[in-house]
Amino acid sequence: MATAPKSLAALDAAVSECRACPRLVRWREQVARTKRAAYAGEQYWGRPVPGFGPADASLALVGLAPAAHGGNRTGRMFTGDRSGDVLFQALYDVGLASQPTAVHRDDGLTLRGTRVTAPVHCAPPDNKPTPAERDTCRPWLARELELLRPTLRAVVVLGGFGWQALLPVLAEAGWEVPRPRPRFGHGAHVRLEGPSELHLLGCYHVSQQNTFTGRLTPAMVREVLARGASLAGLD
Repeated sequence: MATAPKSLAALDAAVSECRACPRLVRWREQVARTKRAAYAGEQYWGRPVPGFGPADASLALVGLAPAAHGGNRTGRMFTGDRSGDVLFQALYDVGLASQPTAVHRDDGLTLRGTRVTAPVHCAPPDNKPTPAERDTCRPWLARELELLRPTLRAVVVLGGFGWQALLPVLAEAGWEVPRPRPRFGHGAHVRLEGPSELHLLGCYHVSQQNTFTGRLTPAMVREVLARGASLAGLD
């Protein structure tokens, strides 16, 4: 970023134009051209997917990266895929989303006091960004958290990748991350001191691998989200 965006709206616009990672640019645009047969008649987004939610959010959700035929198709995080079906139903159940479904960025869905983002904003092949791609994308997440800092009170991290990507960003932003760094786990809870008190919560990722096998159930997602909402003052 030559100049840091001064608002989340400006940040989101800048994210959507990023072409910093050649492998991810090629992949996301190839997927948008070839499409999945079920979506052959749709216009794919095919660009980096910005965060989603209000600028004064007190709760943030940090995932991994957009799905090739989910966010990369619809233009919104966790929208239009099975992972999002689980996540947004849970958000609705605990009172953080206006509706239980998310099919497209213009479907009317709004979030209450909650912002959804990721450490990598482009869909990666096999859902696996490289460490270099994660690090290249890091300034976007750092600036997003900086803009949210006045109101942010809790972060729910979906999966170990997001946990490992987020900790150094929080440390650089002034929060005191313990040494050794806290390990990820479902239900993990770490309280960080710094610019403000920040609660960090772990939740298994809402991937099909976890939800189809029963490793992660809707009740488990609701429990972590409800706890995060409470810590963020969103009861």
